[in-house]
Amino acid sequence: MSESPPIADATATNQIEIQGVRLFLSHPDQSDGEWIGQREVLKQLLACWLVVDAKDMPLAPRLVGPPGIGKTTLAMAGAKVRQQELYIFQCTADTRPEDLLVTPVLAESGKIIYHASSLVTAMIRGGICLLDEGNRMNEKSWASLAPLLDHRRYIESIVAGITVKAHRDFRCAVTMNDDESTFEIPDYILSRLQPTLALGFPSKHEEFEILKYHLPFVEADLISLTVEFLQQAHALKLDFSTRDGINVLRYAIKRMLQDPKHPMSRDQAWKEALFRCLGEEALDLQKLAQRRGQTLGGSAVPMGLGDFFFDPDDPLHPDFDDEDEDDEEDD
Repeated sequence: MSESPPIADATATNQIEIQGVRLFLSHPDQSDGEWIGQREVLKQLLACWLVVDAKDMPLAPRLVGPPGIGKTTLAMAGAKVRQQELYIFQCTADTRPEDLLVTPVLAESGKIIYHASSLVTAMIRGGICLLDEGNRMNEKSWASLAPLLDHRRYIESIVAGITVKAHRDFRCAVTMNDDESTFEIPDYILSRLQPTLALGFPSKHEEFEILKYHLPFVEADLISLTVEFLQQAHALKLDFSTRDGINVLRYAIKRMLQDPKHPMSRDQAWKEALFRCLGEEALDLQKLAQRRGQTLGGSAVPMGLGDFFFDPDDPLHPDFDDEDEDDEEDD
């Protein structure tokens, strides 16, 4: 079985012919991202993709951690360091083998044409493919990747009737979240997706720098306020992520600037953003942590965030009682 042609053969027209079948290739991800902090896990990822001997093979690691923690950004950073194209395939419960490999499409001419997925394109062009949220994908689709993830390094497209062998520079990784909407991946696939690289929450300094990188237009004190909230959530092992902090700040800034004649105060805008983006639970991390059986340092947090950020009579305070206010009006 011959290896797929080198990158140059596949880049001129974004099409390639394999075993008499013409494939239209996908486009690489062009997102601009920078990995900040946690340098060790980036080194671990790059080590997985090294090849140290002619008989050696790259590894296909699992990147695990809470949603919004930067697993996709880590893969982007790895591709940037290696100076390779990155292709991202978003896995879902509805992903079929043909979606994952080669999809037949009816062209305007009435003929069937074949589109190579981002995964197969990365295999052909010698790029990197990230299978994002891989444990949302069913076993039938995973089974089609079994020969790619071991020493054989090829896929077979039943739809197109071709076999595609991975370029020697092809690398891949899989991100996985842990929630109720995911599938149990069979052991024969997990044994091919090794090692497991766990991403933790960033430190206070790192989280500040991440928010500052994504939101350079936001004042430092507002970023610091958000970082304090996130760090308390991390300490309590709650699932509010850096991505949540970015969304809170984006909404807060938009609310502040919405009406130039009557701008909303910074604190008021931030309070509303926290409530609207993360829900009422986020207003009191102490209560949320206790409800989930978590405490900070083995003891309860002395003050909930609701007390820290909101006045007792603020409607956004988690203990605010509308009935008390109505009683006062009746008196």
